[in-house]
Amino acid sequence: MKDGATKRFRPSAKAVVVVDGKLLVTRNRTPADPGGDWYILPGGGQHLGETLEATLVREVREETGVEVIPGPLLWIRELIVALRPDWPFDPGDHVLEFMFGAAYVADHEDGHEEDRYQVGVEWVAVDALTDLRFYPSAVVPSLREHINGGSSGPIYLGDTS
Repeated sequence: MKDGATKRFRPSAKAVVVVDGKLLVTRNRTPADPGGDWYILPGGGQHLGETLEATLVREVREETGVEVIPGPLLWIRELIVALRPDWPFDPGDHVLEFMFGAAYVADHEDGHEEDRYQVGVEWVAVDALTDLRFYPSAVVPSLREHINGGSSGPIYLGDTS
């Protein structure tokens, strides 16, 4: 959009699920993307009348088959797509992601509503994130600190990739 106006504001809940030092992520692929696969935290858009915690539980189960219990809010990230004209997403989207710690309960292996670009679900060693196209990459240092029991860094990450 030339004027940068938002057409759709979308709150989203993302889960930080760690088991034995490995992070639950979804693997994604965009057609004709020369950069290859990319990885994100599982989660997605909030429905009207739904709490962010309920969104988190529903979305993680739909995308991965993993049941979780929501934990504390760790980070908030904005994603203003209009500021990234080279991205293949709707430039009118403005996403506000709330990233929560989440406790693993069970893997029911019944994920059934993969996101548009999702091609898989993986458990990735946190130290391997810097070798992957992981988004938002700005959260990796805070994520590493959080998993190692240290400070989780700033809560508000801003508009970052």
